[in-house]
Amino acid sequence: MTWPEPVQRVADVLRAAAVDARIEEFPEGTPTAREAARAVGCELAQIVKSLVFVCDGFYVLALVPGDARADERALATAVPAASVRVATAAEVERATGFPPGGVAPFPQRDVAQTLMDEELLRHHVVWVGAGSDRHMAALAPAELQRLARARAFDLTGRG
Repeated sequence: MTWPEPVQRVADVLRAAAVDARIEEFPEGTPTAREAARAVGCELAQIVKSLVFVCDGFYVLALVPGDARADERALATAVPAASVRVATAAEVERATGFPPGGVAPFPQRDVAQTLMDEELLRHHVVWVGAGSDRHMAALAPAELQRLARARAFDLTGRG
């Protein structure tokens, strides 16, 4: 199958790592976690939001369940950082190589650190953005953690 270039980058990482995963296209789009869960047919908590923050001037990727919000104080503690803010759309693309709404957790371009909310590890399968707002990939959370080189941490303040 031929994928758009950003989606192909994700597919190449999955193939090279021999990960049991699948990429699916959703023509109606999956711009929000709620719409993604509806399209995929899974729990909202199984959707992984790939959020970019600027922490003391460095890009940090936070992988958070779709039913939760990243807690900037928890993020500041995990990094650690004195200053934490949400990245702008241009910074998201610069940090990840993907447009907002289609951010995949790998491959990474200019991300200094990746953190993954530990709640995601409770699921058998999670769904991540796969390079566009119409493509998602399903894989085991442990594989996501390995490929994204993510440290597990309570990023939502609810754990």
